[in-house]
Amino acid sequence: MELKEKERMAITDLQTQEQSCVEKYAKYAEQARDPELKNLFGRLQQEEQKHYDSLEQVLNGTVPACDCNDTAGKDYEPEAAYGMLDDSEDKKHDEFLATDCIGTEKLVSGEYNTDVFVFGDTAIRKLLADIQVEEQNHAEMLYKYKVANGMA
Repeated sequence: MELKEKERMAITDLQTQEQSCVEKYAKYAEQARDPELKNLFGRLQQEEQKHYDSLEQVLNGTVPACDCNDTAGKDYEPEAAYGMLDDSEDKKHDEFLATDCIGTEKLVSGEYNTDVFVFGDTAIRKLLADIQVEEQNHAEMLYKYKVANGMA
């Protein structure tokens, strides 16, 4: 499979976004105060790395199979660490991290939604659509964390 220049640029741009997410989740996993949020960030870091690796495969001429996992967000049930009336600095800190990551997921999801239309190849379009759904799942998981902890 030979990518056109516009397709190659789109994949490279998406990889930049994914690399940024990998780095952000690694840093935020270190910074989070709640173990549940630390674990969530670690999980999301691994998933973003898989996205990056899948895009690398496309650049190398192979389109990986995708599982169209659209239940990760629906199935996530976080344990609450903070109460509704908790006004601690730890809660405010973790709320900021989670909120910031929701914004990042919205941005990245939007990039996939736009870039999918650059490609004519059905397998690549399916892969990008699958990754976009997973980005939406990430935002849903972060939002559920916020709800469970009285942050939303």
